[in-house]
Amino acid sequence: MRRIRAVDHQAEAGARTVDADVAGAIGQVLDEVLGALLAEAAAADGLFTRDIAERVARFTLGGGKRLRGRFVWWGLRVCGGGGDVTEAALRLAAALELVQTCALVHDDVMDGAELRRGRPALHVEVRGQYGHHAGTGPSPRSAEAFGRSAAILAGDLALAWADDTVMATRFPARARSAVHALWRTLRTEMVAGQYLDLHGQVTACRSPALAVRTARLKSARYSVERPLLLGAALAGADDRATGALRSAGRCAGLAFQLHDDLLGVFGDPGKTGKPSGDDIREGKPTYLTAVARARARAAGDDRALGVLDAALGDPDLSAAAVDRVRDVFVATGARAALEDKVEILADRSAAHLADVRTADPAALRHLHDLLRATAGARPCSPPGGPPRAVAVASRGGER
Repeated sequence: MRRIRAVDHQAEAGARTVDADVAGAIGQVLDEVLGALLAEAAAADGLFTRDIAERVARFTLGGGKRLRGRFVWWGLRVCGGGGDVTEAALRLAAALELVQTCALVHDDVMDGAELRRGRPALHVEVRGQYGHHAGTGPSPRSAEAFGRSAAILAGDLALAWADDTVMATRFPARARSAVHALWRTLRTEMVAGQYLDLHGQVTACRSPALAVRTARLKSARYSVERPLLLGAALAGADDRATGALRSAGRCAGLAFQLHDDLLGVFGDPGKTGKPSGDDIREGKPTYLTAVARARARAAGDDRALGVLDAALGDPDLSAAAVDRVRDVFVATGARAALEDKVEILADRSAAHLADVRTADPAALRHLHDLLRATAGARPCSPPGGPPRAVAVASRGGER
């Protein structure tokens, strides 16, 4: 009995060490996971490993604040989990980083984005590497098409590696079925959200309801809600805690995407790592655009509607034209409405979180602060103490 207690104490001490630097612990496990996966890739083919697999590994290790993995961890901790599932939680976090790599690489291809995290997007990097070969050989292909195709394969590999990581992880019997079900749901929702985003662009649909549904599926659920539920499942949380975390994550996740939409138009490219106004040029069906159109239409503001109609989806839109769209977003009150909605959603998230009964109030404070920072809301006092500074990546780091 004493030996079992000693092992339990040691395991919990390891969990407390992770508490002190969750992102660092995730990064360490991610490095180990990627090392093993790269060795498997090298056994398949050296050229593939150099051009694709190593790029996936560098991309995954080289940016972001491990946001989704941190939600897994704090979802676990507020529900009383820790010692015995620390490794499983960190491996899930590593798998989520690989899902994020897939999402970002594919997103950049679909959007034709040139930058990611202040650096050339992966398809741009590959295009540059092989640009001098374009148009040669028995089946000529442009360097641009080659770069896009290679990036699609890179994103596919990242998602395959994420699945490999989950399948190779030992989960406790009580949690295995729930974790696997949540994982399957997370992947499907992410792809569904990306399709709704594309559908909204091609159909020029500006419905606020569709914009919210797209935001929930494309980012909110897989960025916040599902990771929290994965942590809760690992901890064996009861229905009350699981429901509270689901609601808290859903509100904060939507606020996260709405704040991201604001950054896409009003953010500083030096901080976001991406050009400002690209969402306008791509004709993205964002909630910001939908609210601006609805308000302009209700006010009979034909000039504002004309500015939006002329600009949205124009890839060659000038900086001056982007400024005119920004002016419409401000004049119609759409920007202020979104900023207010972000605050309301963050407050609702905190209210739901307060329903979690936990034996670890420090973990609850950490999660409260992380949810609020992720939502892009102003800091406020969490349960049991003052707010603390929490690092959350800007648009360029976490999308």
